Amino acid sequence: MTHAALVLPLVSTREPHGRGDDDRTVELTDDFVVLPEQTADDTDHGWGERAGGNDDWLLAERPPHWE
Repeated sequence: MTHAALVLPLVSTREPHGRGDDDRTVELTDDFVVLPEQTADDTDHGWGERAGGNDDWLLAERPPHWE
């Protein structure tokens, strides 16, 4: 069995004019968000749960060793 060589293209972070990522200016303001605090799938609706929940029941039914 012979294995074919995988040829990958060379990737550079340099722009055609010689500027790299380190030379780029990024304005950081108060409303600058890299990632959201919560994603859409990390909600009750995203998990397929109904509104209202049962948190009160779960807290009332804690085992004695959790007290």
